[in-house]
Amino acid sequence: MSGVEDVTDPFTGELTRVAETLGVAQFTPIIARLRRPVRVAVLGRPGVGRGRVEAALRHRGVPVAPSGADADVDVLVIAETAKPEELVVARSARRPLLILLTKADLAGAGPGGPIAVARRRAVAVEQLTAVPVIAVVGLLAALECDGLDPELLAALRVFVTEPPDLTGVEVFVEQPHPVERDVRARLLARLDRFGIAHAVLALAGGTEPQRLGGYLSALGNLDEVIAALETASARVRYLRLHAAVVELHALAARSDAVAVSDLLADDVTVLATMGAAVEVIEAAGLSVDRGDTAAAHLDRAIRWRRYCRGPVNDLHRRCGADIARGSLRLLARIQ
Repeated sequence: MSGVEDVTDPFTGELTRVAETLGVAQFTPIIARLRRPVRVAVLGRPGVGRGRVEAALRHRGVPVAPSGADADVDVLVIAETAKPEELVVARSARRPLLILLTKADLAGAGPGGPIAVARRRAVAVEQLTAVPVIAVVGLLAALECDGLDPELLAALRVFVTEPPDLTGVEVFVEQPHPVERDVRARLLARLDRFGIAHAVLALAGGTEPQRLGGYLSALGNLDEVIAALETASARVRYLRLHAAVVELHALAARSDAVAVSDLLADDVTVLATMGAAVEVIEAAGLSVDRGDTAAAHLDRAIRWRRYCRGPVNDLHRRCGADIARGSLRLLARIQ
């Protein structure tokens, strides 16, 4: 994702330096693949708020692929609950997948309010699909894209001292009020009743008008989505790095380039691979000790060497071996 340092960046930088020194054209596509941002495809049925989600992600710097074929991670947008066809998509996903349960503000009454109800529904969908599910308010998550114009902000400030009737959509628009009807209709389309209510509460509580868009966007839960996408991207980054290392080994064998062999054996490669492997393991819900003592490095190496020899899939077996190798390299540094 944009704006977050990739643990593979030091390796990519060193590979670029070696490529420039040697003038080897074969390195160019390898470096390009490593530097390519992780791209997201936003999927979903018409009417679930896919466009709002896509706009919000673009605004936060997430590269959204114009077509699913170009993506590295899929985001499936659903509403209320997962339909049968959406369950099929989730269970047959070939790429890392994140599900967003939109319209959380319309989840209905229940303990904790509609957002809490939506979060409980998200947990239920996650249990059905074994895929991370996050409840969001699409209207609010996309708010920072264009913010609120001065007329809408002025109307919200009026609502602080002259509250509108928010018991229903029609009564909010049609009931006589100092704020003109068309302005109320625009506010309803932009924020819905949930967003209007929270905007008024925020202004009444002292939130500055220029910060209101950011406040409401946070209420839409976009930050959690961005963090979850970073986690979902871990496998992509690791596999890209692993593929680059394999390709470089082949190039080094064919060209007898000492600089490439030295790079592959260097700490920057071993530790970048370890860092990417740690992200994959942690994305799966496991923890990796980050201790920096000799004992911590040795214990980590032993633990993950045992792990990769156990009943785990090929990806985790490879990651366990890379964590063990990197831990031993760190141990050697301080002995």
